[in-house]
Amino acid sequence: MNRLLKRANKRISLGGAATLLIVTALFGQLLGILRTKLVNANFDALGPHSTDAYFAAFKIPDFFFFTLAAGALGVAFMPVLADHMQKGDRKGVSELTSSLLTLLAGAMAIVGVIIFVFAEPLIRTIVAPDLSPQQLHNAATIMRLVAFNPLMFTIAGIITSVQQTYGRFFFYAIAPLFYNASIVISIYLFKDNIGLIGLGIGALAGAVLQLAIVMFGMHGAGFKFRPKIKWRNPDFRLIMRQLPARSIDQGVDSINSIAETNFARRLGEGYLSWYENAYILHNAPTLLIGTAIATAAFPRMTDRLAQGRRDLFRKEFLQVLRAMIWIALPVVVVCYFARGYLARLIFAKDAPEIALIFGYLTGAIFFRILYAIISRWFYAQKDTWTPLIISLFTIGLNIYLAYTLSRPDAYGVTGLAMAQSIVAAIEVSILFCVMLVRDHRLFDNAFWGGVMRIFSVTGFSILTAFVMVSVLPLNINDRGFVTLGAKLAAIAAVTFLVHLSISSLFGLEEPRPVIRKARQFARVLLKPVRVD
Repeated sequence: MNRLLKRANKRISLGGAATLLIVTALFGQLLGILRTKLVNANFDALGPHSTDAYFAAFKIPDFFFFTLAAGALGVAFMPVLADHMQKGDRKGVSELTSSLLTLLAGAMAIVGVIIFVFAEPLIRTIVAPDLSPQQLHNAATIMRLVAFNPLMFTIAGIITSVQQTYGRFFFYAIAPLFYNASIVISIYLFKDNIGLIGLGIGALAGAVLQLAIVMFGMHGAGFKFRPKIKWRNPDFRLIMRQLPARSIDQGVDSINSIAETNFARRLGEGYLSWYENAYILHNAPTLLIGTAIATAAFPRMTDRLAQGRRDLFRKEFLQVLRAMIWIALPVVVVCYFARGYLARLIFAKDAPEIALIFGYLTGAIFFRILYAIISRWFYAQKDTWTPLIISLFTIGLNIYLAYTLSRPDAYGVTGLAMAQSIVAAIEVSILFCVMLVRDHRLFDNAFWGGVMRIFSVTGFSILTAFVMVSVLPLNINDRGFVTLGAKLAAIAAVTFLVHLSISSLFGLEEPRPVIRKARQFARVLLKPVRVD
């Protein structure tokens, strides 16, 4: 057992970490989509037990977690830990972690009590107005069941931040899988007795399992927790100064999500569920590519600055950014052309509303992927205020556009998706301008030339996806993972293969590691077997 733990906790390279996170994130997103699909298949979007209640129940707990805790995890916390690790000061790492863990765990425990007590008025007045009595009861009960999930997520998040600083990614990567799996199991355990409320029990059990897995990953790290807050520690004070900016940044995102939930619900029954389904589809590639790669790259970026190697920091940032652009573009192309397949895959029924909403969200996918790494350029330099100021402006703009565009006399629920894509593009553009002002040498001619060639290659990807959708059209009787999955896999595989091949012909750097790995795999696969 000890040998297995040591192997799982072994420090790995940036490429290895990115591969691990992408593979586990892929499984996680597939499991998340399966979870939502099964919820849709076993519960109705309309009626007294509408899934509107299920989606609404998580908004307030998510808001408190992202506002009070998530800002401290990673971007405000990890750069300071990286400085201590660079000096070999593990005692300092333990003291800082214990202080932050004690403070935030106490705060989230109080939040849990507040959510538990005031669940019903929070749902009725803020999140989802006009729910029927039964829907309100379901939403409030689920919210009470997950009231203390933010506490467990906070503890898990701080612990995984320490693991990432140590270069350990395995348990951080696999823990979320248990959360989704728990909710999936709860569907079948409770659908015929307590119904929708059983999903709240599954979410609670999943949070407990996720925390247990993460804590298991601290074995052998030499970390010692002491429930004491060292207020006078200069680095702890630094984290506290940076925390408000990042917390507000995360909080306004959650406020935007709550506002969109409110606007969607006001359009009528079912619109909230349809929008949430489309948004979950939009989140999958964003998290799979943007968050996974940026999370793997962030410790290395902070290490480079801690070493005083700004040249390597700049070089590696541009390599990661170009790679994310190269990967993101064909993904967006496939998502747009295959939006109908994806909508039916997740909803299990005809879902023209979801397909329409998701089509408008594909623009946001590209820019949210870029935002994941661009924001970390600022966070690695311990600057949390610049992204915050820009986020405050763009979130305000998003709420205004969402309200304006989603009115029944405008674009309805699709207006929410249009606002997301417009604002995501504006936010990334502003951040690019700020980066150029701060570092005139950051984006050189080689970078822009490479990006232009990537966009040129994407033209072939667009043509390929269009042809593949025409060859494999979505028929009225297409249902299930096998039929829809086979068509999606064929469309995606051919589009990505063309993207890879044309990129190689254009002399781009990004496909080289993929081709090299493919050749190594082919050599192993085709290696002759000796029979004695």
